[in-house]
Amino acid sequence: MDQKILSLAAEKTADKLQEFLQTLKEDDLTNLLQNQAVKGKAAGALLRAIFKGSPCSEEAGTLRRRKMYTCCIHLVESGDLQKEVASEIIGLLMLEAHHFPGPFLVELANEFVSAVKEGGLVNGKSLELLPIILTALTTKKGNMACAKGELSGEECKKQLINTLCSGRWDQQYVIQLTSMFKDVPLTAEEVEFVVEKVLRMFSKVNLQEIPPLVYQLLVLSSKGSRKSVLEGIIAFFNELDKQHAAEQSGDELLDLVTVPSGELRHVEGTIILHFVFAIKLDYELGRELLKHLKAGQQGDFSNNLCPFSIALLLSLTRIRRFEEQVFDLLKISIVKSFKDLQLLQGSKFLQNLVLHRPCVSVMILEVVKNSVHSWDHVTQGLVELGFILMDSYGPKKILDGKTVETSLGLSRMPNQHACKLGADILLETFKIHEMIRQEILERVLNRVVTRASSPISHFLDLLSNIVMYAPLVLQSCSSKVTETFDYLSFLPLQTVQGLLKAVQPLLKVSMSMRDSLILVLRKAMFASQLDARKSAVAGFLLLLKNFKVLGSLSSSQCSQSIGVSQVHVDIHSRYNSVANETFCLEIMDSLRRCLGQQADVRLMLYEGFYDVLRRNSQLANSIMQTLLSQLKQFYEPKPDLLPPLKLEACILTQGDHISLEEPLDKSADFSQSTSIGIKNNICAFLVMGICEVLIEYNFSISNFSKNKFEEVLSLFMCYKKLSDILNEKAGKGKTKMANKTNDSFLSMKFVSDLLTALFRDSTQSHEESLSVLRSSNEFMRYAVNVALQKVQQLKERGHVSGPDGQNPEKIFYNLCDITRVLLWRYTSIPTSVEESGKKEKGKSISLLCLEGLQKIFSAVQQFYQPKIQQFLRALDVTDNEDREEDVAVGVTQRAAFQIRQFQRSLLNLLSSQEEDFNSKEAYLLVTVLTSLSKLLEPSSPQFVQMLSWTSKICKENSREDALFCKSLMNLLFSLHVLYKSPVTLLRDLSQDIHGHLGDIDRDVEVEKTNHFAMVNLRTAAPTVCLLVLSQAEKVLEEVDWLITKLKGQVSQETLSEEASSQATASSHPAEKAIIMQLGTLLTFFHELVQTALPSGSCVDTLLKDLCKMYTILTALVRYYLQVCRSSGRIPKNMEKLVKLSGSHLTPLCYSFISYVQNKKSQGLKYTGEKKKEKTAAVATAMARVLRETKPIPNLIFAIEQYEKFLIHLSKKSKVNLMQHIKLSTSRDFKIKGNILDMVLREDGEDENEEDTASEHGGQTKEPAKKKRKAQMKCLS
Repeated sequence: MDQKILSLAAEKTADKLQEFLQTLKEDDLTNLLQNQAVKGKAAGALLRAIFKGSPCSEEAGTLRRRKMYTCCIHLVESGDLQKEVASEIIGLLMLEAHHFPGPFLVELANEFVSAVKEGGLVNGKSLELLPIILTALTTKKGNMACAKGELSGEECKKQLINTLCSGRWDQQYVIQLTSMFKDVPLTAEEVEFVVEKVLRMFSKVNLQEIPPLVYQLLVLSSKGSRKSVLEGIIAFFNELDKQHAAEQSGDELLDLVTVPSGELRHVEGTIILHFVFAIKLDYELGRELLKHLKAGQQGDFSNNLCPFSIALLLSLTRIRRFEEQVFDLLKISIVKSFKDLQLLQGSKFLQNLVLHRPCVSVMILEVVKNSVHSWDHVTQGLVELGFILMDSYGPKKILDGKTVETSLGLSRMPNQHACKLGADILLETFKIHEMIRQEILERVLNRVVTRASSPISHFLDLLSNIVMYAPLVLQSCSSKVTETFDYLSFLPLQTVQGLLKAVQPLLKVSMSMRDSLILVLRKAMFASQLDARKSAVAGFLLLLKNFKVLGSLSSSQCSQSIGVSQVHVDIHSRYNSVANETFCLEIMDSLRRCLGQQADVRLMLYEGFYDVLRRNSQLANSIMQTLLSQLKQFYEPKPDLLPPLKLEACILTQGDHISLEEPLDKSADFSQSTSIGIKNNICAFLVMGICEVLIEYNFSISNFSKNKFEEVLSLFMCYKKLSDILNEKAGKGKTKMANKTNDSFLSMKFVSDLLTALFRDSTQSHEESLSVLRSSNEFMRYAVNVALQKVQQLKERGHVSGPDGQNPEKIFYNLCDITRVLLWRYTSIPTSVEESGKKEKGKSISLLCLEGLQKIFSAVQQFYQPKIQQFLRALDVTDNEDREEDVAVGVTQRAAFQIRQFQRSLLNLLSSQEEDFNSKEAYLLVTVLTSLSKLLEPSSPQFVQMLSWTSKICKENSREDALFCKSLMNLLFSLHVLYKSPVTLLRDLSQDIHGHLGDIDRDVEVEKTNHFAMVNLRTAAPTVCLLVLSQAEKVLEEVDWLITKLKGQVSQETLSEEASSQATASSHPAEKAIIMQLGTLLTFFHELVQTALPSGSCVDTLLKDLCKMYTILTALVRYYLQVCRSSGRIPKNMEKLVKLSGSHLTPLCYSFISYVQNKKSQGLKYTGEKKKEKTAAVATAMARVLRETKPIPNLIFAIEQYEKFLIHLSKKSKVNLMQHIKLSTSRDFKIKGNILDMVLREDGEDENEEDTASEHGGQTKEPAKKKRKAQMKCLS
């Protein structure tokens, strides 16, 4: 039969073939085809012949065709056919599909839909035919019978796709079905159907099948719905990551982890790869990804950003056109995240309203951790991001050897955090990815070498961490480090020291690197530049410290400053120690040559020898011999010469010969303007330094001998005599000695021991000898002064001068001891007691102790934040025996104990009479309390007690000292914002200010409220006024931040009503809080705009803050315009706020503007009359007026913008919000011409005076409403 069909098909006409096929039963034909196909014979040829004899122009032919299609589909799905045969059959069916009439295509498509929904597919091969059928269906004209009646081909296709997507899909065919749709012409709505269905299937598909499914979905997205595809994929993996993290952390008690960590990360890595390929083919997809993640900038970044989406962004940097945009977006996200965190941490008001979300920095470090699983497309982006952050947000410039942050205020901390994040990214990437290590190291070293003029401490810290992590691994990169050594002579000393400290562990494991460094240092020793020689000394001293000689003390016995003794590659054996001794003695020979060089070089050497000895004690003999031979050059063993030194030899004389005045007496010249004076000054400082060194030496070896202490005191008297002469001469000279005091030569350890002995040693046997030193108040004051100097050095430089001055651990322990003594001395002998007994020049010892405490508390929080607990425990004078219980006491309790001591001191001070009030001491006490209050946990009862105490002090005490008032009020606000919003406090203070300063209308008598006694006529303005305005600015900033967040939520809302209602419900507390804040602030400004503020900063700041107030009111109105589009209504309290602004603020703003302008006019007139002949003075006055009136037009513009958007909101919400607002009519902001004439010309003065008087008269006599109109006219 099959042969006959084939032979008939070979004929030119198909008539006989048609006749023959009609004689056959349908089952015979299908059986024949089935047998041929299974046997693998010419099934394709037979099928072709059957189609030829079954034209669609005849009904019988169409039905036969239809039967054949069904038969073939079942055959292909059965899995009985060979691959080639099945492919051939499907290919034929595809070719012939378009011949079918529409109704039959609908039937065929429905068969497929049913098979998919009912799970009738076996291998899914036949699905290749479905896109051809659906495509053919769209080309058919006329209506066809479908499930929903008569529909066109396009509508039928839509109906079929809808039915298919709403049914159940077997998970094994999800990929094939998704792939199938890419070959179907789809409308935007149909693409959305398909995308939603596929995204719903993600959770039902095996994890390993998701990458190919994602790829098919990305290809499909070229037809549309890119946003939905991206959102769906990112949301799915974000959720998967969260579940995985919860399982890993053990939050959920699961017997079995759902997905192994490695498997999930590999899947994500594959998907990232698919994304890169898909975006290279369709750039619109990349633009959509950026657009989707940028949308979060309007509101909350963390809504859109997660580790997976960040990884996608970083992979996008491999495509050049997106690189810059991605890094800009990530930079903005990171800094905004840190700023938001800072804002939240500083405001209890915001903490109560906003949930804490994970910081972007945590997410990025999570990406770094995950990138170990072959995320090659992400790694390079991470490295670039790390360097971009360090370059953009590192310290910006160096001033007088110190790194200076150019950005101040709020932005400083976020920038520091961003720079630290960059360093963390690079360090962690370095640890994980071996392939990228060389590149990271090279780029860090390049920055160290090429950026000599800008601060690079952050890169040196990173380099140090990299070397510490893997010194042995870095041996492979030794050539790059050696190459860097060649530039040492040209780098600043600070950079050289940092670089050598960082690479020091490498020198221990690489002989060749060490030899290269020594060669470079020897060359530098004879360089022409002073810095190069100092660098050589620094390098040699570092080598001496870190190459240990046999028999030296262990590093635990004498800790060293740079902490490299902990490096795990310390491979010194006995042989190495012997070799090191030879090496170190060679270096000593090189260093001896420095003794003939400049003072700076020698000074470095002398100071460095101390640290070398602590680390390498076996070098003591060599070092002491070197120093002794040097000392002999300047020692003069004559019995009648004091001091027995060749001072002339210590001074280099250039040019004219200058003889030294002998002896050093009061009549000598010490001025800084003459050569002789400079020389004498140097000699004096040399002698004073020697006195200090001998004081320390004699005290250290004294063993509390009375004779030795008498020698110490006589040395101090010599020191003081010189010091007094220098101070007296400096005082008489026209210019003081640049207010610069030379660093004391006393070590910090000695200062600590000396203060302890002077103030705390109560041992009976020491009593007599110590009384010698205690008898001199000047000596005790000197000891405390040196302690203050050391702490100031720590604050400014991060280290102190003298032995162990670079060792943070030693400094910390000395600080603890010094603080304990100063604290006891201040609390035991109050300033009032000390000052009443003795009247001496300068500050009392108690006041110096307090100043020292203030500096120390500040420095400890700056440099030793992790050790605060240990520091406070060290201050506890009562040495508890029960150490376990002692350790358990928290920072808050310890800080509260110290706070109580200073509170008592301040109360005692405030209880004194006004004339006995020591404002300096009060200011220092408040500063100390401010520092300590930062250590209190805001949720603790101790914090609440501190707040209520501070509030009580402000309410009950009145002092006219501006500095004390400012510091106390600042303390009150800093505490209040961490407890609740300060708006009610601001309102009360504004009423007090209004009461003390009076009203802008002189006829109005203001009732004095007196909420806070600290506000009085002297402090109300500018002190308290500027303070409350700056606090109001912070509140406005918080409100603005919240409004921006709400706007972002509204714009990201989905169209579904459920999501919309949920979003509206969740934003209610925030909306209510915003309106309450603005309402209270409105009453605050209501008071201040009626206050007769003095011209200058108060008025300017108030005008600027009013402008901000109206700008934020406008932002709120615009937010409700957005809300009205979906809900169509605004809350009642918003209506009340608008009403309040119209009745209590806007009219008064215009009155205040008139008051300011009249006041400026009068001031200008006075200036003009007084200085008619001085044109320059008049011009200056004019410029000042123009500058001070500049905020006025800005304010009026802000008010009008507010009113403009209120009109829009009224129309949208169908609520008349303008009924309580009278629109302003003035539009002209020019300076009045008649006033200009009055100043610049003499003629016409009388006329102008009459104008001014008439304006003033109108202002005072007219009722409120008329008065405002008159004022408005005078603006024009």
